Amino acid sequence: MKVCVLGAGALGCAIGGTLAEAGSEVWLINRSKVHVEAINREGLLMRHADGERTVRVQASTDCHGIGPADLVIVLVKSFDTRSAIEAAAPIVGEQTVVLSLQNGLGHEDILAEVVGRERVLAGKTYVGGVMLGPGHIVAGTRGKHTHIGELDGSISPRVQRIAAEFERAGLATTVSPNILGTMWDKLLINVATGALSGITGLTYGPLYSVPEIEQTALTAVAEAMAVARASGIRLSMQAPRQAWEMASAGLPPDFKTSMLQSLEKGSVTEIDFINGSVVRWGEKCGVPTPVNRTLVAAIKGIEHRMKQGAQAA
Repeated sequence: MKVCVLGAGALGCAIGGTLAEAGSEVWLINRSKVHVEAINREGLLMRHADGERTVRVQASTDCHGIGPADLVIVLVKSFDTRSAIEAAAPIVGEQTVVLSLQNGLGHEDILAEVVGRERVLAGKTYVGGVMLGPGHIVAGTRGKHTHIGELDGSISPRVQRIAAEFERAGLATTVSPNILGTMWDKLLINVATGALSGITGLTYGPLYSVPEIEQTALTAVAEAMAVARASGIRLSMQAPRQAWEMASAGLPPDFKTSMLQSLEKGSVTEIDFINGSVVRWGEKCGVPTPVNRTLVAAIKGIEHRMKQGAQAA
């Protein structure tokens, strides 16, 4: 299977590198010329719990010259979804399937507007990744599941083929007949740790050592679960602590959430698509979300401070 990873940062490299190592034809697409050149020159260096290994994989800063893919995995930042899929026209052929594994809610609708709803699959992954340098990542794949599905809940041959390709590479993958519920399950994970890690600047080890942080996380997840249930979403989790514990399962103490990584790079975050989604859905169904609203405000404040600092410089 020919797979193009659109937005091959740490997570995209973890998934794409794992697929490539198992024999899939993989292209990693990332705007960073330094990152791409390092991968093409030296290979992708992946650090796992049991050591490091180098994977030979193709990389590019754009989609020209690659040709149509069987599968395009979308992992760009939420706010870049439309521009990225529009620029991906050269790799989207008549038989190409587009799979979003992004954090948060709402990306599938954006993708469908550009490539057609019939091409789009939804999914969520618990695989993790941290960028250590150009062409060098920490890959958290062991014990981390990926869930994919058709938007209409059907179990189609194409989604089964993709799941089989992932499984062959050692990426535990399930085809979900309840993909909206699956997406909310992953959202709960992001709600548990993303904003709190970004606000405090803590990696998972110290983050999980502060009781007050744990209690705030559990309350934020409880709000999100209440919103989901009021909206008719079928969740697999029954208690907030499940999301809190799943967020860190199998990951090292120095693991950084994507929100913390964004802030450390001086970039805006995906807060509007994560805790912000909880707030918006809560407003629609009449469920109060004060903790999530506060976390959104805090992250927005940090982003504003960074913007002011950049302008002053």
